[in-house]
Amino acid sequence: MKDIIVRKLNDSKAVRWTVLIVVAFTMFFGYFISDVMNPLMELLQEEYNWSASEYGLFNMAYGWLNVFLFMLIIGGIILDKIGVRYTGIASCILMIIGCGLEYYAVSRGFDGTVFGIRTQVFIACSGFAIFALGIEMAGITVTKVITRWFKGYEMALAMGVQVAIARLGTALAMATSTPLTKFFDSLSAPILLGLGGLCIGLIAYLVFCVMDRKLDASITEVENDEPFKVRDILSVINNKGFWLVAILCVLFYSAVFPFLKYAPSLMSNKYNVDSAFSGLIPSLLPLGTILLTPLFGGIYDKKGKGATIMIIGASMLVAIHALFAAPILDVWWFAAILTILLGVSFSMVPSAMWPSVPKIIPQNQLGTAYALIFWVQNIGLSLVPLLIGWVLDKYCIIAGEGDAIRYDYTIPMILFTCFGLLAVFIALLLKREDRKKGYGLEKANEVN
Repeated sequence: MKDIIVRKLNDSKAVRWTVLIVVAFTMFFGYFISDVMNPLMELLQEEYNWSASEYGLFNMAYGWLNVFLFMLIIGGIILDKIGVRYTGIASCILMIIGCGLEYYAVSRGFDGTVFGIRTQVFIACSGFAIFALGIEMAGITVTKVITRWFKGYEMALAMGVQVAIARLGTALAMATSTPLTKFFDSLSAPILLGLGGLCIGLIAYLVFCVMDRKLDASITEVENDEPFKVRDILSVINNKGFWLVAILCVLFYSAVFPFLKYAPSLMSNKYNVDSAFSGLIPSLLPLGTILLTPLFGGIYDKKGKGATIMIIGASMLVAIHALFAAPILDVWWFAAILTILLGVSFSMVPSAMWPSVPKIIPQNQLGTAYALIFWVQNIGLSLVPLLIGWVLDKYCIIAGEGDAIRYDYTIPMILFTCFGLLAVFIALLLKREDRKKGYGLEKANEVN
């Protein structure tokens, strides 16, 4: 009887895709808050005298808990131990707490310093660090949810759709953050909107928990997965294929997410886009992924070629950032074209990279494996924005009108190009390792 229940739940497209939409809804609001501050760099400078280095420090705070206190790795172990329901709920609560602190910091001015950091910046950083722990734990939890519900079915497509919905949150943040700030005459207005959305996201995840509870007992009995043991971490970290995916991940994302942090400023300083609309062009990048990531995921499901897709996507990244760095066509439409092409690249690599991990790592170790990959990724997401902010203040300030500061983004874009070159090299090594070990990265995912 239990076997029949499992078939009904796992074979039904309606059930699988309902689960996906519910958990992706939670990630949508998480990604909105992740990027809601991106278009506000110059407004923070005008309102509270934030420097590029302080803005970089704020973005570096993303890794304070995740990277430097290893909390993300611990979260992955907890996920494998207690499951997706309790871990997901805890992640949502952490996001709400962190976002609340971030809102509190930006909604008012503060005097004094904490550990040599201005009080307002420190509180904002602390909130972002707590939020970051929540969103990253939610990310590995949702990834494991999809792996569990879609294994043997449209797994890459499902992951692509989840990423697309999350990226829609990024696009919404990039496009509306500055207009909302100006409309309400408050830098904290878009953060407050996101805070309300996170509360709705928690309710959505609770709905998923009800659905997942009905499935849990029967799936456990039928699958007979060995329980996770702490020593299984050694199995993960001794896997060369795992490390190639992790390094590819950090290099690729270090050339995309930190770029998005500074992209509105790039549009204002190099392409002369009005600051009120500087987030609109960068918003084209995640908008493009909404259709393309599921498309490439579907191709991987049916045709395979996962490693090849990653190589092509990383190669595109190199060419696009090199063109951003080049002193040519400093006009908005050229920046828009490059951003759209970057969205294509940003669709290809994740659509093949994340579904490839279950081909390399056993199911009962997936939470820890994804947590370790996210941990490595967070090293780049923390340090690269700090590096870019430091480079801008140290080497890239050019004369502006009055008290306004303008930046030359040539050096930062060259740095992003270098990350892309290294990503191509690692993707080639991953394809070679797949041929040697037979992971099946070039094979289709669907078995039914």
